[in-house]
Amino acid sequence: MNDSSPSDFHGRVLVIEDNMDIATLLVDFFADRGHVADCAHDGLTGMHLAASGEHDVIILDLALPGLDGIELCQQLRSVKHTDVPILMLTARDSLDDKLTGFAAGADDYLVKPFELLEVYARVQALWRRSLVSNRTSLDVADLTLNLETLEVSRAGQAISLKPVPLKILRLLMENTHRVVTRREIESFVWGDDLTESDALRTHISALRTAIDKPFDQKLLHTMHGIGYRLHEPR
Repeated sequence: MNDSSPSDFHGRVLVIEDNMDIATLLVDFFADRGHVADCAHDGLTGMHLAASGEHDVIILDLALPGLDGIELCQQLRSVKHTDVPILMLTARDSLDDKLTGFAAGADDYLVKPFELLEVYARVQALWRRSLVSNRTSLDVADLTLNLETLEVSRAGQAISLKPVPLKILRLLMENTHRVVTRREIESFVWGDDLTESDALRTHISALRTAIDKPFDQKLLHTMHGIGYRLHEPR
C-alpha cells in the first residue's frame, strides 16, 4: 500500500558523509523511496556538488576531510548564497556543538546514531518549509507576522511590538518545529555583544504579554532550563 501524500518529499538529496557505510545506508534508503540521491565523501567534493543548486535538501556530516561541515555550511550560506535546507549529522551532542551548527547556517541537527525514519521525517519537514520560504507572512494558529510590513496581529487584532521582541517573535515563528535555546536567541538578537543576564527574560515577558495574555490559548511556551517554543499545542 502506498501511504504517501501529495505533501511528501519527492526530490533530490545530497549526502555529504565520509563514513562509507553511513553514506551508502542513506543513499540506498532515499533511492529505495524514489528519490535521486547523490553522495560526496569529502568536504571539497561536497561543496562542488552543493553549489550546483540541483538539490532540494542536503544531509551534511560535521566531521569531513578537506573541508569540515561547519566551514562548508558557512561557505554555502555566505559565499554561494545557497538557501537549500541543510540537515547536519554529527556524533557531537553538546549544546555548544548544536549552536555552532545552527550559527553556521544549518536548518536542523541530528546526533548519531540515528534512525533512518527520523532522518526521512526531518528531511520532509525541511523540504516542506522550503516550499513556503518565499511567503509574505508567518502564521501560528491565529497569530500572524507580515514579513513585508512587520505588522503583527492575532485574531484580527493588531499587536504593537518593540524591535527586540519583534525579532524574537520572527525567530520563534520560523522554528515552530523545535525548541529555540536561550543562547541561540541571545546570539540572534545581540550577536557577540554581551547583554544583561535578565535582558532576554524581560523581552520574552513583553512578547508573552502582547501575544498571549489577552487570549485564551497560549502559544509561547517556556522549556525550563532550555529555551522557548512558539506553537499551537495539539
